[in-house]
Amino acid sequence: ALGVGLALNEIQAKDITDQAICQNLELYSSVASTSSGVELLNCEIILMGNSVMGSADYYVGHAVMQDSIDLAAVLRAMQNAGLNFEGLPSRQELSRIVGVFAKAESSSNGLIRNRRTTLLTDSDINHTRQARAVVNAVIASVVGDPMIYVSGGAEHQGPDGGGPIAVIISR
Repeated sequence: ALGVGLALNEIQAKDITDQAICQNLELYSSVASTSSGVELLNCEIILMGNSVMGSADYYVGHAVMQDSIDLAAVLRAMQNAGLNFEGLPSRQELSRIVGVFAKAESSSNGLIRNRRTTLLTDSDINHTRQARAVVNAVIASVVGDPMIYVSGGAEHQGPDGGGPIAVIISR
């Protein structure tokens, strides 16, 4: 994620140090969504974007959720993709959505909008599962469909406790 931020001039090379990695959460990319884990057998890169020269059947838009309940960012991502609405989208506009992807992570201080949560201290469920469930519910409440991919582990991918969201729509 830091490499994407560096490549896109969101982050300065001098700021990426061993001490900053997973410590300085002020450093982040607003568009990167990265994953790594023992379950991954290969390196894969997927780049989504729009081109004025393109003739694809789909558009992608994005925004950055500042926290896990940032409904305004979900709406901005939908509009950035090309949906046209004021307030909430109509069923017709919603029918154009073919995919939604987001990153989610509990804020490192255990707060959402200065309110304490138990996401980091609940002994029953890992905090990344809860954070992904919250973000999925917020997005699904607007999109009207739970078929959303929310990935955990959002370090350096959006602000602490937030993360990028991408919406793909049909033209």
